[in-house]
Amino acid sequence: MTDDRRISKQFGQFGPLGPDTTTYRKLDIGGVTTVAAADQELLVIAPGTLRELAEVAFYDVNHFLRASHLQCLRKILEDDEASINDRYVATELLRNAVIASKGVLPSCQDTGTAIVFGKKGHLVLTGGDEEAELSAGIGACYANHNLRYSQVAPLGLYEERNTGDNLPAQIDLMASRGAGFDFLFMAKGGGSANKTYLYQQTKALLNPESVRRFCEEKLRSLGTAACPPYHLALVIGGTSAEATLKTVKLASAGYLDNLPQSGDGSGRAYRDVEFESTLMEIAAQSGIGAQFGGKYFAHDARVIRLPRHGASCPVGLGVSCSADRQIKAKITSSGVFIEQLEHQPERFLPHVDDAGTGNAAQRLIPLSLDQPMANICAALSQHPVGTGLSLSGTLIVARDIAHARLKERLEREGKLPDYFCDHIVYYAGPAKTPDGYPSGSFGPTTAQRMDPYIPIFQAAGGSLISLAKGNRAASVTTSCKEHGGFYLGSIGGPAARLAAECITSVSVLDYEDLGMEAVYRIEVRDFPAFILVDDKGNDFFADLLAPKRG
Repeated sequence: MTDDRRISKQFGQFGPLGPDTTTYRKLDIGGVTTVAAADQELLVIAPGTLRELAEVAFYDVNHFLRASHLQCLRKILEDDEASINDRYVATELLRNAVIASKGVLPSCQDTGTAIVFGKKGHLVLTGGDEEAELSAGIGACYANHNLRYSQVAPLGLYEERNTGDNLPAQIDLMASRGAGFDFLFMAKGGGSANKTYLYQQTKALLNPESVRRFCEEKLRSLGTAACPPYHLALVIGGTSAEATLKTVKLASAGYLDNLPQSGDGSGRAYRDVEFESTLMEIAAQSGIGAQFGGKYFAHDARVIRLPRHGASCPVGLGVSCSADRQIKAKITSSGVFIEQLEHQPERFLPHVDDAGTGNAAQRLIPLSLDQPMANICAALSQHPVGTGLSLSGTLIVARDIAHARLKERLEREGKLPDYFCDHIVYYAGPAKTPDGYPSGSFGPTTAQRMDPYIPIFQAAGGSLISLAKGNRAASVTTSCKEHGGFYLGSIGGPAARLAAECITSVSVLDYEDLGMEAVYRIEVRDFPAFILVDDKGNDFFADLLAPKRG
């Protein structure tokens, strides 16, 4: 006979969660009433309420961060064991948070796929059009603010077009008990989304030595393309692959922090805080640090253990990056409430001298970009990988779709345009430019997506120097050695600061129909970068990210 008490205990994907300790603020949004029916009080949410909530949520999450995340950055500045580069990156990210909090420039140029998780109580009435209402609010937010449209629609198997409104969103609504509607809103950029992995393992993994060896290998494979320091999420088990990966996403957002900290025979999910410490130890010992070597590859870790089918052992790994963008909300009989994010991030940013980052800034060597490419390459060749630079002059901006078109052009015409040969190529795609500003948020995108083009373009005399974020494939190092090229890495994350303080002008140069994927010409001043791959075959990340033997 079925034990009804056990079913009741285990109902829901994650089992029992502890009390919600989130601090909320009440929004000035109406449309929430109650009505008595069948001896129960029903919560009635009028049309438009969910729309307004979604618009506020995605505005807030693109401009403000949780105080706990900012405190993690401040901790780096206060840690004597942090490297100079750790502190430099943390300082840049805090400065970026201050600029973004003014409400004009979003914290990251990739303003993300809009994701909504909702739990609707059985006593809540909305009219049944929740997804349409939430989508309308998301669309309004991206249309009315300086955010980027990143979603592309398939017109065929190979042809795509930008949707022009950042829709569709991912909206997952679940049923729960009660007279409330709870939400988690997330803006997930492509860089961190691409660092979500599923590994189909077996029971053989489940011993201390094997799990540790597995984590040491897989953490290195994350690399730096998704803008560390990371909030790590590791999930072992799951009743399906999709359940595992959904748990990764929620865990990376801190949504499952209140799970029990031990398992039981019923199959409940639990949080393994002991192995979280081990995972953090592995991250620190990697030496990867906050993008350019050091201790702070990760801020913290969440390790969730799920039940599994005896023949399956899915393992999920993912991150929330330096654009740690999630916000909770709820609708109750008392009104509409949203999580209180930090609106004064400057309180976490000490004076640069106090932060111990002055040395890092002083090590940046000025480099003029307004000189022949041969001269720029000769200047770079004088310095080892890891050297910090301060760039001033002209950059050409091109990313995924532009690279594909340029390859087609090379195949068709036998040459690349002069601009692609005469200037450094910056991999990026801007957010919208606010009125009165020279640029919208404009940080680097992941370099690895353009790796296949480097040998082809450098052989044709183009893309001799590229500028982006994260590590690259060995083929890029080989090509740079063969053709006398370089890869420069910029700090991933401070897109608002780069727009406000480093980019002085932006103009479309080619392929205007591609929107944010067009080719741009930009002028920069004191733009920070590091030599990561040089013309001698050296790769800054080669040893840091190589699998360890033993």
